[in-house]
Amino acid sequence: MNYLKRQIVTGALKAGDKIPSVRELAAEMQINPNTIQRTFQELEREEIVETRRGLGRYVTSEESKIMAIKKEMAGDLLGRFIQGMRELGFAEEDIVAIVQEAVKTSTQE
Repeated sequence: MNYLKRQIVTGALKAGDKIPSVRELAAEMQINPNTIQRTFQELEREEIVETRRGLGRYVTSEESKIMAIKKEMAGDLLGRFIQGMRELGFAEEDIVAIVQEAVKTSTQE
């Protein structure tokens, strides 16, 4: 599921794009088609993907839902980063300073 969400938030799959079929995706990723089917069902439940009868599955056209996925994924990344930094013994203000410095350095490159 994260693979498809990443494809959507990075723009590899844009709003309104058709998603490969269960068979195509299962063959490409070399995983069981039932796993892909369950993933599609979960993405439909989250209203990220919509099924058009007889046409296939499409990425939602609602940009707000795509932005919500992006924020959710960013939150997950930050949570893991912050947890790792705390395990290294950094205090909150140290983590903020390190991130600010890294952002400054990356924008200067």
